[in-house]
Amino acid sequence: MANPTGLQDTFRLNNGVEMPWLGLGVFRVDDNSVAAESVKTAIKAGYRLIDTAAVYQNEEGVGQGIREALDENGLSRNDIFVTSKVWNSDQGYDTTLAAYQASLNRLGLDYLDLYLVHWPVKGKYKETWKALEQLYKDGKVRSIGVSNFQIHHLEDLAVDAEVAPVINQVERHPRLTQAPLKEYCDQHEIRLEAWAPLMVGGLFDNETITSIAGKYDKTPAQVILRWHIQGGVAAIPKSTKAHRIIENGDVFDFELSAEDMDKINALNQDHRTGADPDNFNF
Repeated sequence: MANPTGLQDTFRLNNGVEMPWLGLGVFRVDDNSVAAESVKTAIKAGYRLIDTAAVYQNEEGVGQGIREALDENGLSRNDIFVTSKVWNSDQGYDTTLAAYQASLNRLGLDYLDLYLVHWPVKGKYKETWKALEQLYKDGKVRSIGVSNFQIHHLEDLAVDAEVAPVINQVERHPRLTQAPLKEYCDQHEIRLEAWAPLMVGGLFDNETITSIAGKYDKTPAQVILRWHIQGGVAAIPKSTKAHRIIENGDVFDFELSAEDMDKINALNQDHRTGADPDNFNF
């Protein structure tokens, strides 16, 4: 069971790189100025993990926010862990190499801490992975991983992979606990990271969650994020509101009991808010 004590606490990826437990996600923040302000708010509040993707069309704003926040808070680039992802239409070997450089250019950064294959595009993700391995071997990215991969995708990737993914970023929340996938990833030293960790606010009125929140004098969002982290799963809640960003980061001063962890686990219904990785057409 994980018990980090602050926003800057990290865990060790399977390649030895340290990554923060909790970060800011910027999915559907398509205004670059809003993305920049959100990033600046998060870093000022103590966040050190920022997660974006080429398809979010906000890498310019994210990069601007990072650079301004570093200056304003007396930080250096190596204090911030930055993730982006190669989009489906760019998958393939050469196109992925070009996509990585394009992301760096938009972000205005020299390197990424983590680069992910965004979705397991059939017939393409293995060539895409080869490109990520090359970027990693060339020292252009500190870590490489995948997103939205099921067990069978990970098994298929492992047949030819020379470098193991450090992360599998997937939809995960109390209605979609992904227990078999988490067990597989744990066994293979691939850290699970949750996108949509709060189920887009869909559980804030849930009786079990609100009851537990009252017990710890915390908000439903804080309880859910604590559940992720305590269970060994990194999380990237998205918000553009300063008070929410700060609230989401305030989850390190309490610990859920084993009984409460079990109660939240029991809410699972295998319910997705996003696409099924075995059935997507984008």
